Amino acid sequence: ALLESGAIVVLTDIGEVGLASAKASLSLNADAACILTRVMDVTRLDSIRGVAEELAASGRRVDILINNAAIDPKVEGIQSITETSRLENFSLGQWDLQIGVGLTGAFLCSQVFGSAMAQDSKGGVILNISSDLSVFSPDQRLYRKDGRTDEMQPVKPITYSVIKAGLIGLTRYLATYWADCGVRANALSPGGVFNGQDEEFVQRLTSLIPLGRMANHDEYLAAVQFLCSDASAYLNGQNIVMDGGRSVW
Repeated sequence: ALLESGAIVVLTDIGEVGLASAKASLSLNADAACILTRVMDVTRLDSIRGVAEELAASGRRVDILINNAAIDPKVEGIQSITETSRLENFSLGQWDLQIGVGLTGAFLCSQVFGSAMAQDSKGGVILNISSDLSVFSPDQRLYRKDGRTDEMQPVKPITYSVIKAGLIGLTRYLATYWADCGVRANALSPGGVFNGQDEEFVQRLTSLIPLGRMANHDEYLAAVQFLCSDASAYLNGQNIVMDGGRSVW
């Protein structure tokens, strides 16, 4: 979305493989020279600072920060009770790992890059990618599998809801904290995107959506462009929910 608007985009990931794949995909429809990649671990402050300092030294100012790092474990494919994402068996290790990437990572990136935006008084934009599950609880009935006992039924893990709701709180805090420095913060909470999911799951989910379908993969691009541009200059601290109306039914 930002490449279409003429931005130079810096992609970050914990490994080179993911970065190379993302850049190759984006380069199909954009100038590869406008796509920079940097290895960065969002759970480590020194890693984030290193990227920030390297970009600053090269004369590149970060005007827009999009916090979108996440570990999104799939609810399918559970073979034993020790693998379940159910609350009763959810491990502290998985809690720490997923919260660390999805929420602590957003805090640390905002701390480093947001501070830089505020310090030179030129302002900037922080966009946190949340989810429609930031405003309501997951309907675990969507994931049920016939023939399984209750303790083996897949569920959306607790960390997903906690992270996505936490990002809304972070958004509101940042929106007031640096407002006098021209730094705006908003959140985008998309609904589910159709990507060849199980037909039964799709039918269950779409029955909860007034528009009667899941989102297409490109339907959030305009919202990202809007939230990151001067077109939304007076929008601050808001959570834009794009879920086909599910949250209001």
